[in-house]
Amino acid sequence: MAAIRIAPTRAARALNLLRTVQYTHPPTCPCHSNPAHHHHHKPLAVSQARRALATPIDHAQQKEYAFEMAASSIRFGPGCTKEVGMDFKNMGSKRVMVVTDGTVEKLDAMKQVREGLEKEGIPFEVYNKVRVEPKDSSIKEAIAAAKAYQPDAFLAVGGGSVIDTTKLMNLYACFPEADFLDFVNAPLGKGLPITRKLHPLIAVPTTAGTGSETTGTAIFDLVSKRAKTGIAHRALKPTLGICDPLNTRTMPSAVHASSGLDVLCHSLESWTAIPYYERVPRPTNPILRPAYQGANPISDIFSLQALRSTVKYLPRAVRDPDDTEAQSQMLLAATLAGVGFGNAGVHLCHGMSYPISGQNPGYKHPGYQTSSPIIPHGVSVAVTAPAVFKFTGASNPERHLAAAECFGVDISNVKKESAGEVLSEALAKFLVGLGDQPRGLKHLGFKPEHVDGLVEGTIPQARVLMLAPNLDTQNVDAEREQLRDLFTEAMDY
Repeated sequence: MAAIRIAPTRAARALNLLRTVQYTHPPTCPCHSNPAHHHHHKPLAVSQARRALATPIDHAQQKEYAFEMAASSIRFGPGCTKEVGMDFKNMGSKRVMVVTDGTVEKLDAMKQVREGLEKEGIPFEVYNKVRVEPKDSSIKEAIAAAKAYQPDAFLAVGGGSVIDTTKLMNLYACFPEADFLDFVNAPLGKGLPITRKLHPLIAVPTTAGTGSETTGTAIFDLVSKRAKTGIAHRALKPTLGICDPLNTRTMPSAVHASSGLDVLCHSLESWTAIPYYERVPRPTNPILRPAYQGANPISDIFSLQALRSTVKYLPRAVRDPDDTEAQSQMLLAATLAGVGFGNAGVHLCHGMSYPISGQNPGYKHPGYQTSSPIIPHGVSVAVTAPAVFKFTGASNPERHLAAAECFGVDISNVKKESAGEVLSEALAKFLVGLGDQPRGLKHLGFKPEHVDGLVEGTIPQARVLMLAPNLDTQNVDAEREQLRDLFTEAMDY
């Protein structure tokens, strides 16, 4: 009988608790709006709460109070590319568009893909015209091919450019009536949310860098604006990322290096981004919550491990193309960083990199098989890193010192006010140690007179700049001045 008497008591307590929660104000935990606040909540009287609830809420000024985690399913292991035909058969796919580029089409990864699809009797068509560092024109050409073929599933085989292009082919094949700028990140596009489920997409990365196999982000050059931009939404993320270390063994040393630098900055930027609870505005509907949300406790785990692995294995992967352990660990690091930054986001290094690539004064990176000038994405990102982390250090000295420790720095006697400078020096030393890396913007051909153009190309990157610590995004004149100083500082290191 005792149990019978206890049950109603618990139910009554639960009901009272629910009533208390319902009528207690404010709904926002003070810990979220003020990280230093750790006192217990002090509930207002019910009448006070009701008056407060009647006050109109200005959502534009409300800080975020939640974060979401989304990532593709990942399969990791040497030789697992051959399973891709079975995957599409298991999904019931009848018409697959395979997307790659002219170089990757000749590699073993594509051989494994063809054999896997043919073995399972999956009809497919290959689109091999993806451009490295894609422009909006090459993206539109690819979208037209997808609309003409009308596949029910996509398979991307290649680096970040291929995977990003495939994401956009999938999006616009599922939204054939949409204008190209409808989903492009604001303010360059309309930034509309994706409201329908897309076709299945399997991504097979052949480089260890972008982490695009895990994320809902696709980046390209918007030529008319002389800026890189993209589309970021959870719906874009691949259904499955097949991470096969055998597929990255064909990467030339220069590609290993620049891809690895992207991993380095993905992890560092997501680790040091503003906390998710400092981001404004809080979305009025969960569908509007951005993919890039700010640092959060789950992303932190992935980002910091990716940083440690990159510092340990990237120099080995660049030095020795036969170091299969280092190459395999870099592919894993790229995927870990993808989960981290795909949810926390990146900030200044990436925001500043887009105009660096888009306004290339004529630099062609050694080791890349292309006739036209090219600043590889990883190079454009890393070239500003020493300046960026010196600037952001004061925002969270503990995090910057923890990052410096990953580079082997003894931080036991370092003062907090020196955190940014210490991390900056560790980064510069690491980059120099990789060899063949341009030591600043002037080594890419940029001059002081280019700085204003680079600043203007960075300002529209609101999606990532809003996550940058210490950057005054509320005052565009102050923001311009800060960016001008950063580009000037990044001319040489």
